[in-house]
Amino acid sequence: MSAAPRVLALVTDAFGGSGGIAQYNRDLLDALVESGAASAIVAVPRHGAGVADLPAGIRQMRARRGRVRYAVAALAAAVRLRPGIVFCGHLYMAPLAAVIARLTGARLVVQTHGIEAWPPPSRLRRAALEQADLVLSVSRCTRGRVVGWTAIAPERAAVIPDTVGPAFVPGDGGGFRRSLGLGTERVLLTVGRLDSRERYKGHDRIIAAIPGLVAGGHDVVYLVIGEGDDRPRLEALARATGVAGRVRFLGTVPRDRLVDAYRAADLFVMPSTGEGFGIAFLEAMACGTPALGLAVGGATDALADGELGTTVAEDGLAAAISRLLTRSRPDPRELSARTHARFGREAFRARVGEVFGRLWAPA
Repeated sequence: MSAAPRVLALVTDAFGGSGGIAQYNRDLLDALVESGAASAIVAVPRHGAGVADLPAGIRQMRARRGRVRYAVAALAAAVRLRPGIVFCGHLYMAPLAAVIARLTGARLVVQTHGIEAWPPPSRLRRAALEQADLVLSVSRCTRGRVVGWTAIAPERAAVIPDTVGPAFVPGDGGGFRRSLGLGTERVLLTVGRLDSRERYKGHDRIIAAIPGLVAGGHDVVYLVIGEGDDRPRLEALARATGVAGRVRFLGTVPRDRLVDAYRAADLFVMPSTGEGFGIAFLEAMACGTPALGLAVGGATDALADGELGTTVAEDGLAAAISRLLTRSRPDPRELSARTHARFGREAFRARVGEVFGRLWAPA
């Protein structure tokens, strides 16, 4: 194909949205244009607020709620755009994306993230994914699960991991600590939604470990950034465990404050058993803060199999926290540089261009 194709992107949310999937969609669509793999992109979101200032080459329609309204809007956009690629940002929209790709003669790319793609899906979604010219996953774990339950050829399944932005760099977190009235306490930090459907993220495992850490001589405070309907349960758990005074629920914080929070922490820990990847690991390490996760799912990719962060078995969590708090902290700038070299925007853009280039490569 001589010219870069136009892309129709069917996404849950992207520009104006919140959460890891919205961030991934923004990063991927931006990289498609910047790498030259797409000439123009029209995104059709299910959710998210309107955005006035979009990257060059990208247009986003207003969000459409409801399956029928969304399908009609996506079909109308496809007729106007005549895309060369239909990008499906979530497995549950794959049947609609497959129909549009077939009607327009476009190549179909389906994105998979984490637990939505780990068990075999419905027959309709599996058939749609098997129609795809390219299936993307954010981690080796998710790719392995998808290849395991589908009939696609392994060479049509590729990993494009999350990326971390240039704002996440080391700096002084002292102001953030002082704003919370913290002194010499050792700060543990988790960033993630407090969703009752996502209890696998492991906030309760950290709360349960705090009494033992204190008994072992660690003066710790646990900061929890994120909001959701599971917060009351976690607050009650902290009270029942006797550590309510050491657990601070900070809710949602703006991006600049989030960077300061990472810098203020002594250890970022997210003992998730269901993480598709875990962009918060990257953000913490890019800010120079050591990160700890379980050796489960996509977290091993984010922590680079122990090269950047630390992975442990679930029963070794408390001991690992204690050990990492006792060790000397690694050089923040070196950790940040290695994280950006592996997962920064330049590496991400190159990977996106390489993988999407396969769509037009000779057989």
